[in-house]
Amino acid sequence: MAGLTINKRQAGDVAILDMDGEVRIGDSATALRSAIRDLVAGGSKNILLNLAGVKYIDSSGIGELIANYTTVGRAGGHLKLLNLTEKVQDLLVITKLLTVFDVYESESEALSSFK
Repeated sequence: MAGLTINKRQAGDVAILDMDGEVRIGDSATALRSAIRDLVAGGSKNILLNLAGVKYIDSSGIGELIANYTTVGRAGGHLKLLNLTEKVQDLLVITKLLTVFDVYESESEALSSFK
């Protein structure tokens, strides 16, 4: 079973999580939840998820994205998505979640959207 690697970096007041692997029920969904909740608890309000390396998201992973979107929003922040793979983008289209999330193809464009 493939896991999920999350690397955190900062660009100004935006926390960027570079993700590689799969977001599915179990440890990977829990890792994503923990990473985002740690950022929110630390005062981060602007979070960008770089999904360029995410090959697969199951229904639990979709649930985590929605829950994290809500968590960040309730804290007065914004959660945005970057570099969706074709599979992930298709999944968000099918579930109609592409209309919920702000999605960007370029990191510079995504970062400037937080201003």
